[in-house]
Amino acid sequence: MHAQQQVFAEWRSFSAAEDRRKSKRWPIELEVQYKVVERQRGFYGSGRTINMSSGGVLFTIEYALLEKQRVEVAVNWPAKLNGEVALQLVAVGSVVRASETQAAIAIERYEFKTCTSGAFNEDKAAKASRGADA
Repeated sequence: MHAQQQVFAEWRSFSAAEDRRKSKRWPIELEVQYKVVERQRGFYGSGRTINMSSGGVLFTIEYALLEKQRVEVAVNWPAKLNGEVALQLVAVGSVVRASETQAAIAIERYEFKTCTSGAFNEDKAAKASRGADA
């Protein structure tokens, strides 16, 4: 927990005057799952978003990511479809900044999915069924 508090403290230390991004960042803390979508297929991790904009996501990480890696992130969205169906924001992008505790991606494309068809549910189910067959 201490490392996560440090990450948020580091993020908050940047003033708005130093921020040169095109899109306004919103300090949103939500659960996030991520996976590398090239080379190291099956490499998963989870964390929490630190901030988001229409162009990118900054989030905490369990496992190190490298700059320029293509990553898919799935964020459990706080709003529900028709007030009933849980949603995930699924985005694909390249890592533009990474440290031991956090990474930022520039979003290339995104979509909202219902949680029953979420980005990682299909992959995890396939992985579990392969494990049961072994």
